[in-house]
Amino acid sequence: MKSNSFVLQMFRLLLLFILPMSSFAQQKPGDLKIWFSRPAANWNEALPVGNGTLGAMVFGGIASERLQLNESSVWTGKPEDFVNPQSKAALPEVRKLLFEGKYAEAQKLAQSAMMGDKKTNSSYQTLGDLHIDFSLPEGEVSGYTRDLDLETAVSKVTYQVEDVTFTREVFSSFPANALIIRLTASKAASLSLALKLSRPGNKAKLEASGNELMMSEHVGDGTGVKMVTRVKVLNEGGSLQAAGTSIKVDKANTVVLLLTAATDYRGTNPSVVSANLISLSEGKSFETLKSDHIADYQKYFKRVELDLGTTDAVYFPTDSRITAVQNGNSDPALIKLYYQFGRYLLISSSRPGGLPANLQGIWADGLTPPWSADYHININIQMNYWPSEITNLSEMHMPLLGFLNELKPDAKKTAKDMYGLKGTVAHFTTDPWHFTETYGQTQWAMWPMGMAWSVQHLWEHYLFTEDRKYLKELAYPLMKDAATFCEQWLVEDPHTGLLVSGPSISPENTFKTKSGAIATMVMGPTMDHMIIRDLLTNTIAAAKVLKRDYSFSRRLQGILKRLSPTKLGKDGRIMEWTEEFEEPEPGHRHISHLFGLYPGKQISYQQNPELLQAARKTLDYRISHGGGHTGWSRAWIINFFARLRDGEAAYQNLSALLQKSTLPNLFDNHPPFQIDGNFGAVAGITEMLMQSHAGEIELLPALPAVWQKGCIHGIVARGGFEINIDWQEGKLWYATITSRLGNPCTLRYDDKVITFPTEKGKSYSFNGSLQSAD
Repeated sequence: MKSNSFVLQMFRLLLLFILPMSSFAQQKPGDLKIWFSRPAANWNEALPVGNGTLGAMVFGGIASERLQLNESSVWTGKPEDFVNPQSKAALPEVRKLLFEGKYAEAQKLAQSAMMGDKKTNSSYQTLGDLHIDFSLPEGEVSGYTRDLDLETAVSKVTYQVEDVTFTREVFSSFPANALIIRLTASKAASLSLALKLSRPGNKAKLEASGNELMMSEHVGDGTGVKMVTRVKVLNEGGSLQAAGTSIKVDKANTVVLLLTAATDYRGTNPSVVSANLISLSEGKSFETLKSDHIADYQKYFKRVELDLGTTDAVYFPTDSRITAVQNGNSDPALIKLYYQFGRYLLISSSRPGGLPANLQGIWADGLTPPWSADYHININIQMNYWPSEITNLSEMHMPLLGFLNELKPDAKKTAKDMYGLKGTVAHFTTDPWHFTETYGQTQWAMWPMGMAWSVQHLWEHYLFTEDRKYLKELAYPLMKDAATFCEQWLVEDPHTGLLVSGPSISPENTFKTKSGAIATMVMGPTMDHMIIRDLLTNTIAAAKVLKRDYSFSRRLQGILKRLSPTKLGKDGRIMEWTEEFEEPEPGHRHISHLFGLYPGKQISYQQNPELLQAARKTLDYRISHGGGHTGWSRAWIINFFARLRDGEAAYQNLSALLQKSTLPNLFDNHPPFQIDGNFGAVAGITEMLMQSHAGEIELLPALPAVWQKGCIHGIVARGGFEINIDWQEGKLWYATITSRLGNPCTLRYDDKVITFPTEKGKSYSFNGSLQSAD
């Protein structure tokens, strides 16, 4: 077997024959750019820009550009109540059947009496497309590059035709709440083009007047939001003319396009809002708009630095680098690029005041994206936000936390109407209309833990920030409501006398009964109990911080003592259900019964080491049978191995994610594209280098041998600590801990642990032996 360096050199020589030399040396080592030497052949090669709500995919065509557009509130559907009226009465009988082992009968009853009838389809949709058709001079095209600069959040397309260089710059500005495009040419009077808007379905109203295009539609055939998109065309030199539904520009020197979009989702007039946004930007120069955008973006992005080393691969286009990795080459700088791309995506798809990132962030093509690009709350939306706190993007967590508060009214109603219980409940998915009822097949739908899992994020945000006002006003009330539901939901197992959850499932998985039938529901799935244990423990801790609800906390403590524990099977694996059922799909993509390992903290080296071996057996078994075959599942596995402190296995799965589940533009491939894998992998890489879930900050807990030298600066630990870590020859070299809150700090590296007091705002430095280096 040839060495990686030999294969890389051969690969490079091959590319030298295929690509012009100008394609190389476009970037220098260390550049955080995703770049290509050709236009996008399809959506999975286009480059995303976004400001949290308004997004675009840049294709970079030469004679014609397509910008596929999105606005985060462009949804079909409407608020709807579809609780099955028979559910409350059926609940005791379903439980009785499950306790008796009559799984098929219980499932049949639950399917008919507990699943709701959701009549109104709701789906995220594309905003539409902006098309730019160019009249280019005759001649050969050369020097083409298309890139996305993660340092500036600006996408750029450059190419030359004869002696004229054409340049396109595209970015989505949060300060301006607008998509900004500048078209330039190196020779005066060289820009001639036609612009138009379009939307699939041909139901949008298209208008062109003066120097403005407008597109409007009441989406979903009137069952959804009303949307408006405007494009203002500002040309320097040449002439401009509106004709029909397009605008033509002839022989201009420079053209700047200002694109805004709005809907009535929040009750505002989208026509007025989009027009006002245009007027706020059109008086500003392009350079001012760009500098404002970059300054706003960089105050978040620049917080974290990662360096894992560099090879010659950095001189190649991104798609070629992915191909090389698929052929076995090591490219540590590609992992750095992938990591910072994930942080870029979170900044670009989740900003305070907006909706949370959906299954595709904000970037989805067409009118029927996969799974409606909805808010799956049986892992997917949670995974979207795993990197938010630890990678120093706490503000980007807020759209999810606020969204949970908006779910509360319907979650209370569902708990009461569906189960006859107090508190809040949600199931496997929801949408911007905030439904919490369940519908569909019991295999994925009979799972009432969506809210219980989601509110973990409320407590996590507090652990990183210790914002007591937030805890009192937002987080604790929601946590208490979810815990109240679980308190009443749990029932005594007549066989054990312990409390169990049910009817419920282990998300989307099935098992074989003794009779050979395939079933889904049980009383007491392991994941439910792990989630409930996490929720009740966190709620008790939050009440203690706020010095309230003492009797409620005592009741929760009593429940924790009676809650059915995590059990091991005969082979030492953690049991997924209450019995050791045969698994029809032993390589299932969900590994739900390891929730307590990650994102929970019930299984840890520091606090519960006896379960670590069982967790490892569980994980190895699932992977050996094909687990991790979807992008997001592989990302979850990286986090599992990081928590198991196995850097080699974590790195192997990170490599597998890049090799098998990453698209040319670095989007995660489920398949198809699903953004949670991007976010989950960023969390996993961070967990490999620092963990803080077990009451201490552990440095380099899962450092793989291949990362011999590197650094990560600016990541954040629970308790309010900002962490800089440098390592050499695979060992800790230097670490700096900055205390944001003045809490005592417990620091671990390998088997050495130190505890020291801190002062708010002060930094503390240590060498590789955890000796003070101040």
